[in-house]
Amino acid sequence: MVRIKRIYEPVTKDDGFRVLVDRLWPRGLSKETVHIDLWLKEIAPSAKLRKWFSHDHDKWVDFQKKYKSELKDKEDLVKQLKKLKKENKVVTLLYASKDEQCNQAVVLKDVLSD
Repeated sequence: MVRIKRIYEPVTKDDGFRVLVDRLWPRGLSKETVHIDLWLKEIAPSAKLRKWFSHDHDKWVDFQKKYKSELKDKEDLVKQLKKLKKENKVVTLLYASKDEQCNQAVVLKDVLSD
């Protein structure tokens, strides 16, 4: 099972294997307090795509297409997440965005469910 969660939310035992999928480290958090199992920053959207999107809901559909296109060049990382999904009962994709509906973790969850 794949879940998504803001990294600023409290850690729970239901989180399972926790993977941070942001390219940048979340503001205000120390590496000692976030309790992540893996920081897979390379799977995050490119800086160019992230800046273009800027969490503009009008660009959400295009962002999903462009990000999925970028993920085709990162197939080894997607396979790594799929392997983690098989090895763990729960994998939680962590993100820092305030936007819970339109962010890369939502897209990754969709890709992993294929």
